[in-house]
Amino acid sequence: MKYNIKGNNLQIVTLQLDPGEKVYGEAGSMVYMSENVHMEAKARGGILKGLGRKLTGESFFMTEFTAKSPGALVAFGGRVPGTIRPLNVSRGVWLAQRDAFLVAEDGVEMSVALQRKLSSSFFGGEGFILQRFSGRGTVFIHAAGDFVEFDLKPGETLLVDTASAVAWQESVNYEITRVKGIKTMLFGGEGIFLTRLVGPGKIIIQSMNIRELALALAPFMPSQSSGNQGGVLGSIVNNTLG
Repeated sequence: MKYNIKGNNLQIVTLQLDPGEKVYGEAGSMVYMSENVHMEAKARGGILKGLGRKLTGESFFMTEFTAKSPGALVAFGGRVPGTIRPLNVSRGVWLAQRDAFLVAEDGVEMSVALQRKLSSSFFGGEGFILQRFSGRGTVFIHAAGDFVEFDLKPGETLLVDTASAVAWQESVNYEITRVKGIKTMLFGGEGIFLTRLVGPGKIIIQSMNIRELALALAPFMPSQSSGNQGGVLGSIVNNTLG
């Protein structure tokens, strides 16, 4: 498989597949494909794994794309303005926030991972469930805004806004820590908890998340009493905040 990511923060990834090569993607993420690609919805891994995907924010059925002849092309895009990043899981397991998955090679296994500490699930802002990518091949993740990446050394620590941590290698220790100082917690505007990431390993952070975007746009949306929800943009805000 060859791939090409185009765009700045409205990105699309185009995959060029060899005959018989297969990828699978999030339902509804395909933008275009050539005529020599076979598309089929499947509950990959059976009922239990399908239910596990639902817990991680993905669909029960995944869509598989198989090249029938040379020159096969299929392209994928995210649901919000943001960035696409390839992760090579052959070099190590990755964990990611819910909804991060976009598309992956057939040899990549997507499963459920649980937060290591209960405090992460109660206060982390991204829920109890994470996506875990293992196996062989490349998976493409997507999140809002731009990506900032760090390669932490052993013991090196980074504190991150809880909704901004997108993905990290399994070797990275992940936990939630409370902001110090009552005044800072109440009036600092950064919330009460931060994500504490401790190396060694690579981490990926997003510059914006969809909830923050929705909150920023909410004051400019027509009120519900007016009978106008602002079209598609209004629907995104209402669904995110609802």
